[in-house]
This record gives sequence, C-alpha cells and structure tokens, in this order.
Amino acid sequence: MAQRYPKEFRDDVVKVARLHQAPMTQIAKDFGISAATLYEWIRKADIDDGARPGAYSDEVAQSFRRC
Repeated sequence: MAQRYPKEFRDDVVKVARLHQAPMTQIAKDFGISAATLYEWIRKADIDDGARPGAYSDEVAQSFRRC
C-alpha cells in the first residue's frame, strides 16, 4: 500500500526540487522518497499551478468521493 505524506511535506519537497540546486534523484533520496514519487508530485503541482494541462487535484479528489 502506498504511504501517504502530508500535503505540507509534498509541497516543501516540490519547492526544493524546483530550485534545481541538486539532481532530482538526490533530492528524493534526501527526503526519503523515490525519484518516481518526486516526479509525480512535481507533475501534479505543475497541473495545479496551471503550468501543465490536466485535471486539478481537487477535481480528481471530488470525482473519487462521488464513487
């Protein structure tokens, strides 16, 4: 089962990654997550920020609640 991380933690990790001061793999390792998880969090943050097309996190969460 996937481990859940608090939103504040995910936001902090994405913020650090966006600074581009270290390789993504190193940032992921430093925070104790996989590189794939980091890339996914960045992708979702880009969508939520409007920098990339896709469904916003709130929209996805609402669609799951309806099921």
